[in-house]
Amino acid sequence: MKNIYILSNKDIKGAKKLPVIEQIFFKKEIDFKNYDYLIFTSRNGVKAAQNISTKWKELPSLVIGKGTEEEVVKLGGKVLYVAKKSYGDDFAKEIVKNFDKKRFLYLRGKKVLSNLVKILKNSDFDITEEIVYETVCIKYKNPKNIEKGSFVIFSSPSTVECFFKNFKWDKSYKAIAIGKKTASFIPSNIDYKISPVQSLSGIVKYIQINF
Repeated sequence: MKNIYILSNKDIKGAKKLPVIEQIFFKKEIDFKNYDYLIFTSRNGVKAAQNISTKWKELPSLVIGKGTEEEVVKLGGKVLYVAKKSYGDDFAKEIVKNFDKKRFLYLRGKKVLSNLVKILKNSDFDITEEIVYETVCIKYKNPKNIEKGSFVIFSSPSTVECFFKNFKWDKSYKAIAIGKKTASFIPSNIDYKISPVQSLSGIVKYIQINF
């Protein structure tokens, strides 16, 4: 049986949990009536919206990724559009192509790597961004033992950064990145594979079938 590690608290069949990041949610006052659409690029943005006010559910949401879509639906929101590609820049171009220039609110983390807001503003879209959470590293006093030959799934640049703050890489490990952006943060001396799917459950299945 393969040892497959996901760097989060999610329960994924066939994988072991090794959370390396956590979120700090900020207190905000937002009048959702001032907007026509919400933009989410992560589950955490949706959770932050719920912490602020349940009024966010009255607006249609544009989202990246199956996980974000599932979070909106679980909390009772309305998903109007799911990005065809899982990258912020491509998502922004899809919005420009498919939506009128109404009022958009982007609820995001403190650190973002895409040019989503810039692309929309350059196309004269009325977009407001609110920083509603921050991702920080979990610090392990006694790092867990990761078995030799294990697969480690890196699902974001933050998981790369925080993993290497806690664990030493063994040459027998196999790194799997959720996408090109995340892969670009993996140290250059480590070989990796980029997953053809962008969900944790999908990556676990990909590993089970192909390795």
